[in-house]
Amino acid sequence: LRALYDFIAVCDESNNTPNITPNITPNNTSNLTPNNTPNNNVVDDDSDEDDFTIKEESISSEIRKKGKKVAAKRADRDSHEGAAIAITNGEKTIGAAIVLACETDFVGKNTDFVALGNKIANVALECNSKEDLLKASIEGLTVEEKLLEQTGIIGEKIQINKFVKINAPYVGSYIHAGNKIATIVGLSKVGDNVEIIGKDIAMQVAAMDPIALDESSVEFDVIEKEIEIAKDQLRAEGKPESMLDNIAKGKLKRFFKDNTLLNQAFIKDTKISVSAYLSSFDTNLTVNSYERVSIG
Repeated sequence: LRALYDFIAVCDESNNTPNITPNITPNNTSNLTPNNTPNNNVVDDDSDEDDFTIKEESISSEIRKKGKKVAAKRADRDSHEGAAIAITNGEKTIGAAIVLACETDFVGKNTDFVALGNKIANVALECNSKEDLLKASIEGLTVEEKLLEQTGIIGEKIQINKFVKINAPYVGSYIHAGNKIATIVGLSKVGDNVEIIGKDIAMQVAAMDPIALDESSVEFDVIEKEIEIAKDQLRAEGKPESMLDNIAKGKLKRFFKDNTLLNQAFIKDTKISVSAYLSSFDTNLTVNSYERVSIG
């Protein structure tokens, strides 16, 4: 308005254009009287806000209804894309990792979709199971309702495919580029360089995908299967039956070295094991637990 007045003043002074000052004198001057004069035409701002809130809630409800229909129609679709998220609390004593899944890579890479995954992961820090997470509150809705809302908006099946959580004296985390893989690692104690160590081991888990922490953590049926595989290979090579057990045990040790976290070669220095890497900082430092989630 001030700019308009300045423009009018210049025009008046130049006499090149007619005076186009708008008539801002109100027809009903009673509306401009001081506050002690009643004015029945004043709009109730609180009422407008209430109406807006009601309309907003109604729209959100309709979107969720649409989401239910979309989810029902696409129930048989594979949600093999999405975003893997790992997060820790401020004290680095709790870690959670989730996979927020969708149908297409295009949606999975969307920044808003990834941001939603981070919000849900934050909520997951306070939950102990996927069922608890779906019932938890996020932005005035349950997580399950939020997923239905996003299904209605995006038009794809949106769901939480994976949820894991660990507690430890220190929890490190890592998210691989593109949110394809996310890991959390629990260290046995806090000390110097713990942030670097936590990230290094979390990267190790992402890259090497160990099946267990150490040989004692490998399930018995997995061990039995590996022994049988080794024996079958030895028989195919013509080795005598009397030698099979001893040779199979040697192959099993190799299996543990390749597939258990603490025995694996450290990815940043393959001349040492992960266990040796940890001991180089503190002989009492080890990994209590770890989790790895990935899309697909």
